[in-house]
Amino acid sequence: MLDKIFFYLQYPFVRYAIIVGVLISLSSSLLGVTLVLKRFSYIGDGLSHVAFGAMAVATVLKLSDKMLLILPVTVICAVLLLKTGQNAKVKGDAAIAMLSVGSLAFGYLLMNIFSTSSNLTGDVCSTLFGSTSILTLTLNEVILCAVLSVVVMGIFIFMYNKILAVTFDETFAKATGVSADFYNTITAVMIAVIIVLAMNLVGSLLISALVIFPALSAMNVFKSFFKVTIASSILSVICAFVGIMISILAGTPVGSTIVAADVFVFLLSFAMGKKK
Repeated sequence: MLDKIFFYLQYPFVRYAIIVGVLISLSSSLLGVTLVLKRFSYIGDGLSHVAFGAMAVATVLKLSDKMLLILPVTVICAVLLLKTGQNAKVKGDAAIAMLSVGSLAFGYLLMNIFSTSSNLTGDVCSTLFGSTSILTLTLNEVILCAVLSVVVMGIFIFMYNKILAVTFDETFAKATGVSADFYNTITAVMIAVIIVLAMNLVGSLLISALVIFPALSAMNVFKSFFKVTIASSILSVICAFVGIMISILAGTPVGSTIVAADVFVFLLSFAMGKKK
């Protein structure tokens, strides 16, 4: 088994997939702890469907670089979602549901009306559940992913104390002079960037698993915010690496395999937490 793994690691496309998978998983796990504690974890699911709708529009417009449309649209919707969720008439869960269902339906409708592919069902399925494009990444795509992931992680580490304060007690944070709205907006923008990057890894429907499962697994065992954040990052990286390698060796879908690894770790941590 090890010989086979080292054999595949000789190929650049395998190394690229592991680098991207690990970076995206690490970034999403850091933000996942905050989103879960704020009971806003489903924002990942909502924004992933927004990204799907934006991708459909980019496909219809035949843009050579779809990221130029998908990223800004998802970021704008993340900010709007945050503002709308604070509205007394439209609560956070309702706002997410509106964006999620609307964007998904709009994107699929556009892809059907302006279809340019002979295999529309396959294209949609690959986008929703992940595709093999993670194994065909170019060096430029890896560099872009690495830069954006490092920027997200750097911002999180730099603003760690403020994000911690806003996460646990937003009212008290405002009373002490912390601009809670600003840090909430920064968090929304960061999660939007990660969502867009993760589309090629696990697909639109499975992105929220990268955000939720590592955080919940860590919470089953640890209680402090710092320990949960560190444990969530470690577990997420391990699951991403193991999932990608199993996918390559067994020929299973990359995204589904990574999520399956996350689910297994969650069940294991749940049993450990009960025993503890």
